[in-house]
Order: sequence, then structure tokens, then C-alpha cells
Amino acid sequence: MLEQLQTILSEATTEISKANTLDELNNLKVSLLGKKGRLTLTAAGMKDLSNEERPLAGKKLNETRSEITQNLEEKINSLQEIEDSKKVLSLDVTLPGHSTTLIGRHPISQMLDDSVKALRRMGFSLASGPEIETEWHCFDALNTPQDHPARNESDTFYFEDGNLLRTHTSTIQIRTMEKNHPPVRIIAPGAAYRRDEIDATHLSQFNQLEGLYVDQNVSLADLKGTLEFLLQAIFGKETPIRFRPHFFPFTEPSFEIDILLEAEGKKSKWIEIAGCGMVDPDVFNQICKVRGDEAYSPKKVSGFAFGLGLERLAMIKWGISDIRHLIENDMRFLEQF
Repeated sequence: MLEQLQTILSEATTEISKANTLDELNNLKVSLLGKKGRLTLTAAGMKDLSNEERPLAGKKLNETRSEITQNLEEKINSLQEIEDSKKVLSLDVTLPGHSTTLIGRHPISQMLDDSVKALRRMGFSLASGPEIETEWHCFDALNTPQDHPARNESDTFYFEDGNLLRTHTSTIQIRTMEKNHPPVRIIAPGAAYRRDEIDATHLSQFNQLEGLYVDQNVSLADLKGTLEFLLQAIFGKETPIRFRPHFFPFTEPSFEIDILLEAEGKKSKWIEIAGCGMVDPDVFNQICKVRGDEAYSPKKVSGFAFGLGLERLAMIKWGISDIRHLIENDMRFLEQF
């Protein structure tokens, strides 16, 4: 593997130096570091190495990824400076300026505000946490096994010190329970990060809204009533909602939630919109170990958790066909809101 990594680094350095346009560099970035890129596919071979070989290969893998990323960024900056210089030279400062067009709030801001308002009416309060997290807060505390795909480097952004960019805002739920006695009733909005290829339905950075309620005798009926109220506040009181059994490591029982999408001139269809469930007792046991008490003993408390993607909610509510419109700052798109 060490020879493979050295070859990839050498070839990448040559290809990057020869690139003359930003499009060429972006294509190189995908072919090298993307989900099916050369470096990613090579990294998948880590599982076949012996315990003695793995540390050295892992170190070399991180060094190779860092050097390729740095080379790409330097070349992108260099070409961008050239492009900017050309634009400046062609700029006529004697031309009259353009008036600023006022537009409404961004769809994600609207969706967040509407969701928070609905949940506040039910007694939820806002909570926040760091975007750079430990593996324990992101995975171990949430009952996620070591061999879970989300823990793979091809799915998650890791740092050299072992920390990572959080893959969900469930980490805020864990930190809140660490510091506070029950009852807990919180909303945890914020950015999450995953190594997804950017396309019409995926971004590598997106916005989540998660909720947690822990108290004595919290039931599945409480979860169902809360989410029905929230989703009907967003999409309308007549919106049909259904719960389907599912599996998540950190909740049991778990459910996916669908709403019935009814578009004019089209056949109605169910759209998956969120995940939820009753907090798994193993999660409560992990919290008790860290706290050193029995405040969250599953014999004393129960709770539910849920998570929604704000981009997905916005796309469904306003019929947005491509998630990239939400990050491109195109005035023609934003003026519609």
C-alpha cells in the first residue's frame, strides 16, 4: 500500500501542476479524493492489512491526502488570482453602480425559524455544541458499533488527532445530558458534515434539526404527537403523516416518517422526511457511566429523539428540484422567497 500511495501522490502532483483551468482541478479533486477516487479506493484496502502494517499505512494515507489537498488548494488559489486579475483589468470604474435588490429570507432560514417556533410552543429550548467532535460523542455514546459504515474515512471527515467533523447534531444531545439532570427537552439545530459527492440531492455540509425529550414516563405517543404537530405546522394541518418501523443504533424502537406529497397534475406519493425513535437504553447507560451517577438510568427515565434535514424539508415544501440551488446564492432563485 505504501508504494501505491507514493505512486498516487507522484501522479497527482504532476497532474495538478499541468492543470490550466479551475474545471480541470475540480475534476482532478473528484478523481483523487472523491467517493470513488483513487485515494479513497486505496484507503479501502486498510482492512486487509495486518495490525503491524496498519499504523504506518494509516499515517502515510493521511500525509498523502493532506499533501494532495494542499497542492490542489494552492493551484486553485493561483488560477483564481489570475482569473480575478483579468476581471479587474476589464473593470470600468466610471460606469454607474447598480442598485441592491432586497429579497426575503433564505429557504433554510425560513424552515429553521418555522420549526423552532413550533417546537418552542411545546416547551423545547435551543441547545448548541461544537462542530469538531470526538468519536465518543459522535459514535460510541450513540451505540454505533466500530464496523458501522459511518465510521469509515470514506464517509466521515477525520482530523489527524482522531477528532472529526460531526456527522449529525445528535452530539449536542449527548453533551446536554452529560451536563444537565433530567428532564431535558431540547432542539439541536446546526451544520453536519459527511463525505458525500455533491449532486442534486446531496451536499457535503448540510443543516440538521434534532430534538430530544427525556423525563419520567415519556412514551411513543408523546413522540408521535410531537412530530405530527411539528410537521403539520410546517406543511399544513391536513398533511397526511405515517410512521414506518426502521433501525437506528441509538433508538429502539425506531421509525422513519413519511408525508404524502400531493403536487398538482401529479400522482400523490409518500416521501421520507425524518428519522426518530425512543432513546435506546444503552445510550442512557453510556451517559450514566460518564456522569458517574444514575440520573439517566433507563429504569428511571425514558425519552425520544428525532432528526430532520432542513434542506430536504425546504426542497419538499417549495418544490426545489436541485439542492445546490440552496448554496449557490443565485439571486434569480433567492428572489422567489
